[in-house]
Amino acid sequence: MSKNSKVLNLKDKISGNEVDLSLCNLTEVPVRELALFPKVTVVDLSCNNITSLPPEFCNLTHLVKVDLSKNQLTGLPDDLGNLVNLQHLDLYNNKLTNLPVSFSQLRSLKWLDLKDNPLELGLAKAAGDCLDEKQCKQCATKVLQHMRAIQEEVDHAREKRLLREKELERKREAKQREREAREREARKREKAEEKEKRRKEYNAQKAALAAQEQQKKKSEEKKKKNGQAAADKKVAVESKPKPRRSVIGLIFKLLLLLLVGLAGVAAVCHLTDLQKEAFCLPINAAVDDGLSWAKEQQIVLRQLVQNLSTAAKEFLESTQTSKN
Repeated sequence: MSKNSKVLNLKDKISGNEVDLSLCNLTEVPVRELALFPKVTVVDLSCNNITSLPPEFCNLTHLVKVDLSKNQLTGLPDDLGNLVNLQHLDLYNNKLTNLPVSFSQLRSLKWLDLKDNPLELGLAKAAGDCLDEKQCKQCATKVLQHMRAIQEEVDHAREKRLLREKELERKREAKQREREAREREARKREKAEEKEKRRKEYNAQKAALAAQEQQKKKSEEKKKKNGQAAADKKVAVESKPKPRRSVIGLIFKLLLLLLVGLAGVAAVCHLTDLQKEAFCLPINAAVDDGLSWAKEQQIVLRQLVQNLSTAAKEFLESTQTSKN
């Protein structure tokens, strides 16, 4: 309901293409209501208590003339340059110290009044006194030139900043690429070292297995050789011919035992009190006959030795004589 009343009140203040909102004790600009009347190109907002313009004010691109004199403005919106159709702007008696950089884009601006504002020195010099129509037109031209120079400086500074940021970004990217390259190289080196370590471990294990296999083989060969030697020794021992028992030796031993037995019996029968016994008589007789025979054989043997000695002596003498 209040919105409709505002619209009706605004309609009451419209005359043709102009709307007079001066001396309405406004603290803000009714932007939404003004946007509803695109045919209104002239707006008088003078003699109010407006301290700032909302950003939406810059969307009222149909405005041609705006009077904001005798308010409390301390600044203008950054996008004020969007008001491309604005030709007349009255900012007399406010609290402005500077203008937005986009002010340089108001290419249609022909008239400007900035007097009685605490402007910074450069802007105040460009604005001039604005005491009459001619000076206000000159103010518009010179302020636009001043703001364009500032715009160029800002653009140049922005371009330098962008270039610097781009260069910094390029350096950051280069550093990032270098860091990534170093990391890749480090990972590659770590993988190579790990692979080399695994290869050495594999070779060491292989060598250890080969050594164990060789040791096992040598041990088996040694055991085999020892077993073969033992087998050969056993075979040699087993194959060594066992001494055959001589039949002659056995007979000789039997005869020797028999003789010893007979000698023992003879000695018993000949030397003891048993010599008068009946079983000893034939033994004693045999012993006596044997002794007699032995004596006879001894005489014969002695004569034989004497004959042989004489014959040998004669043979040696005859041999020596023949040599002489």
